[in-house]
Amino acid sequence: MAEGGHKPFAGQLALVTGASRGIGEATALALAEAGAHVILTARDGKALESVEERIFAAGGSATIAPVDLAEPDGIARLATAIRGRWQALDIMVINAALCPQLTGVVDIDQAAWNKALTVNLLATQSLIAHFDSLLRNSPDPRVLGMTSTVATAPRAYWGAYASTKAAFEVLLDCYAQEVTNVSKIRVAILNPGATRTAMRARAYPGEDPASVKPPETVAARVVSLLGERFASPHRETVNLLP
Repeated sequence: MAEGGHKPFAGQLALVTGASRGIGEATALALAEAGAHVILTARDGKALESVEERIFAAGGSATIAPVDLAEPDGIARLATAIRGRWQALDIMVINAALCPQLTGVVDIDQAAWNKALTVNLLATQSLIAHFDSLLRNSPDPRVLGMTSTVATAPRAYWGAYASTKAAFEVLLDCYAQEVTNVSKIRVAILNPGATRTAMRARAYPGEDPASVKPPETVAARVVSLLGERFASPHRETVNLLP
């Protein structure tokens, strides 16, 4: 978080997907506190308005852009709207994700899995494709994607979600390698680890929420990392911080 009035991202534009709650909300608030103008995207417009109000109340600036990443032209419309107002995008945080019901591979619900693939993977490619040119217009463009432990450490009954996040990581890694020597774009893949979110509560219904870190801990690391000259692609897991 910004301290002592320091605004490291003053004058910068940040786009955060899944910004209506959890890690996305905390990240949007933290980026706004650090001086960025944050474009808030998610399906729930009312929830986005609440986040926007919190940012305004804290002296920050934001714009809400309700969009369903699963809609065929949702991201294209979002990009057109942003391009019509701004010339460059400095930060893109790809946080929105869907976790299908935990089940054995043989019992995966195809409709739910297809939607997760659309939001977690296909939408990621679409975001990159539609915002690459705006990112290249920034003097210091950064893309940060939120992943999951199960992407690289698969476990039983997590096949549907884990497979989408594994593909998500590969896609971002490939993009990072493609742009490293021909642009200033830097890509980070961040695993928030066990975090107090609604998604985790559904996956671990018997877990004491107080036993895992709050989203604000992850958001603080996001802001810190985005301010660093990290090598691309960068990977790390956010552990429990003091």
